Amino acid sequence: MSLISMPFVDTAFDTGLHVVAGLVLVGTVLSALYAFWKFHELPIHHADKKKHGQMGLVTILTWIGFIWHWVWVLAVIIAFVDTEKSIRRIRHIWHDSTPTQTTPPTQTTEAGE
Repeated sequence: MSLISMPFVDTAFDTGLHVVAGLVLVGTVLSALYAFWKFHELPIHHADKKKHGQMGLVTILTWIGFIWHWVWVLAVIIAFVDTEKSIRRIRHIWHDSTPTQTTPPTQTTEAGE
């Protein structure tokens, strides 16, 4: 007998703990992969919900984004930005013919002058 006693070593309980630890490890890895997959498909689901005109482009960019992650960022931008509204707003700003009015600085005088 050793000075340090190891309970449960080479028993059925030890084997059961190893099996449980293995199942927890596999479950954790699978749930992390599933969460990554759902997060990665976020642009596709948002574009589908909004009936986006560039649905094919968003889908392709999302799939390419698994390899090059910066492409996934483009898919998110395209899916979440309403391009038609943005273009109308830019045209409105561009064609706005009212000049910017600047007011001359007011001159303050002291009461005694």
